[in-house]
Parts: sequence; structure tokens; C-alpha cells
Amino acid sequence: MDQDSHCTAEGELLEAVSSITTFSTTSPSDEEQIQPKAEISCQVRKENPGKGDLQDSSASLSPHSLMTTKELQEYWRNEKRQCRQVKLLFEIPSTRIVEHNLSKYVMYKIIILQTGSFDSNKSVIERRYSDFEKLHRNLLEEFSEEMEDVTFPKKTLTGNFTEEIINERKLAFKDYLRFLYSMKYIQRSKKFIDFLTRPELQEAYGCLRGGQYTKALEILLEVIGLQERLTRGNPLSIVPTLCAIVVCHKDLENPASAFEYGEKALSRLHGHTSHRYYTPLLETMITLAYELGKDFLSLQEKLEEWKAKKDPLRVFTLKELAVREYVQ
Repeated sequence: MDQDSHCTAEGELLEAVSSITTFSTTSPSDEEQIQPKAEISCQVRKENPGKGDLQDSSASLSPHSLMTTKELQEYWRNEKRQCRQVKLLFEIPSTRIVEHNLSKYVMYKIIILQTGSFDSNKSVIERRYSDFEKLHRNLLEEFSEEMEDVTFPKKTLTGNFTEEIINERKLAFKDYLRFLYSMKYIQRSKKFIDFLTRPELQEAYGCLRGGQYTKALEILLEVIGLQERLTRGNPLSIVPTLCAIVVCHKDLENPASAFEYGEKALSRLHGHTSHRYYTPLLETMITLAYELGKDFLSLQEKLEEWKAKKDPLRVFTLKELAVREYVQ
């Protein structure tokens, strides 16, 4: 078989490996088949390798070759998630007129969902004209060149509440959001992400500070999915929200759910032990693990290891950190 045939065959092997969802008990030949892409090359292999070849092959195995079946499955799932580009669709299906004290304004209902598949976890938010206007001003400060061809619906002196004007703005704002999201620099900017998530987060943290944990949790669980989609390239950015969810579940006496979200937060803090949430989260996870009868010794070791490297300074508890977020 020539070299091109080997490359084709191994390319097919890669494709098969990435779609594996179940594995049989691994034997030495199985382990060779399920090595990650980085370990597979298009070199012509000898049909009968010698002892030296086997030793060289064994010595060059990647750490992934030592993974258990479950760990390897999770590894490939994570690899797929990283490679799959998330695209969001913005719709503005309806509006409502709000009259508060002496002010009157239109609230635009924005539905954000993932394209390419049925999205049962769509996000629903509301924004008014002044919110869009503020976003536009902020983006112009940072992305003046990129925003050069972006049109923004202007205010009118009269007729702002007519059905015709409202419908025109619905379409204009929908196109506006789609256009912004199409530009990667803006899509990933803090100003754009804040526009879509900050009002809800501010409300949630306000409820948390007021001891309204059920309401806070409800809002946080609504916004976390959208945050994850918007900040996929920056996993650390959602750590505060995950930790706030941990705090709410813990105070509502749901230790299992608190531990679940704590694990998600810790996975995003891997390699970032200097992060302000790292130590308080570890301390909370140790308490939860002990309460749930789970292994807490490994968590305790991580905490002691961190303390041995750092000067002993006062560290806030997880709850103290959470209530300080989004304080105006």
C-alpha cells in the first residue's frame, strides 16, 4: 500500500475515533486505535515492527493514551465543542409600551437562540431604545472603523409610539444585532456581552445581596447559558456567575446542586490558581464534599498546596465575593 493510501486510511480512522461514543474493554491494539489526532501520523508503518520500534512507540505515547475509557470519551467531546463554532440568531418578535411615573418608553423583546439545531435553551431579554443607543455610543469609542457602515435608527420628535415606527425599529434593531455579532472583535467585546447580560446579572446579584436566593438563582440560571455561548473563548469570564449559583444553591440547602456547579467553576479555573475565586471556591467545595460524603482530601491537598506557595493573606469567603459583584 502506498503512502497516500495510508494517509487516507488513517484519516478515516481519525474520523471514526472522533465519533466514538462507546468503547469496548481496551487491549494493547485498542489503545493504538484510540490515540488522539496528535499521535497519528501519515508515515508508512512496518508490518512487522522490531523490538526497538515497539519501545520507541511506547516511549512516545501521549498522556491521553493512559486515559480511561470514560476520560477519553470526555476528552473527545470537549475537543468537538472547542472546534464547533457557535452561531447565535437574534429575533425581536414583540414589544410593549411601559409607562413609569412621568416616563414612557418601548421595551423590545429579544430572543437569542443557537442556529443549526433546535435550541430549547433560548434566552429572552428586554431592552429599550436608550439601551441600544448607549451600546452604539460605547462601541463607536472602541470600534469606530468597524462601525463605519453601521446605521442606527434615529430618534424622532413625534410618533415614537406609533405602530409603524415601532415595527420599523424592531426590524432595524434585529439587523443591527446580527450585524454586530457578525464581526468577531465586537462579538467578543465586553461592551457587547454586557449589553446582552449585565442588566439581568445586576438584578440577580441585587436579589442575592437581599437574601432572595430563589429569585437570584432563577435569573442566574437563565443568563448562564447565554454567557457560556457569548464567552466560549474566555471560560474564566463566567466563573463569578457559576460561583454565585453555588452560593444560592448552598444557602437554599441544595448541596448536591451547589457541588455540581462548583465543579464546573473549578474546571474553568484549572491552571489559574491566582484567580480571586480559586481559594474561596476550594474552601466551599471542601465543605460541600464533606457534607455529601464525597472525596474532599484531594480538594484539601490543592488548598494546602496553594497556601504553601502564597503569603497568608485575608481571603474573602465565596459568599463575600459574590455579594461584591456588580455593586454600583
